[in-house]
Amino acid sequence: MAQTARRRRVGRQESFMIRCVSMWVAAIALTGVGCANRPQSPQAPPSASAFEKMKDPPINARTYFAAGQLAESQGQFPEAIRQYQNALNAQRKYLDAMFRMGVVYAQMRDYPHAIETWNRYIQVSGGSATAYSNLGFCQELAGNPAAAETAYRQGIRRDPNNEPCHVNFGLMLARHGHPTEALAQLRAVLPPAKAHYDLASVYELDGQKAAARDEYRQALQFDPTLEDAKAKLATMGE
Repeated sequence: MAQTARRRRVGRQESFMIRCVSMWVAAIALTGVGCANRPQSPQAPPSASAFEKMKDPPINARTYFAAGQLAESQGQFPEAIRQYQNALNAQRKYLDAMFRMGVVYAQMRDYPHAIETWNRYIQVSGGSATAYSNLGFCQELAGNPAAAETAYRQGIRRDPNNEPCHVNFGLMLARHGHPTEALAQLRAVLPPAKAHYDLASVYELDGQKAAARDEYRQALQFDPTLEDAKAKLATMGE
């Protein structure tokens, strides 16, 4: 019985060893390892072809996504797009890859592809409000504010409290000369001081110094501790 048990243990150990050294099976067969009781004639080392039969492990969608993130972080946007597309080829509804692809296309100012990507993201995600905001922003950058407004409003209908939709829509309205409607959108999701501050920033970038100062002052009326507004007024001569 003891010998039987020992043989079983040895058998299990041998099978484990075989699994562990499977990478070298072809080489072992060539060199005759395991025939220690017979003298061996010199043999040539195994050729590379002995290893070529082994298949590389499959690359999954997460691996491609990680490669895309690395390329994106290094500013290699075309390569990032390629890797995100590989991820989507491996997993058609990989939302993270689709999201980053939309962002990278926008950074590349390839607005047609960015808009296409965000529309696809909205469809696959079941109507993400934040995706509507990103779609609207790209449409505005592409010179289509009417389509951008439609996207922002669709996002707000999906989620009335979605901050990106309200803020981006409000800033667009401010840039196009609709301050009252802009402030209403901003104040729907931001504290009053922050809403006036953001509106002032739009005016300042647009060169409307007097309107910007007025909005910075109003921001400080709502929050006297708002240091950013104080700093802005200081740089504008107040």
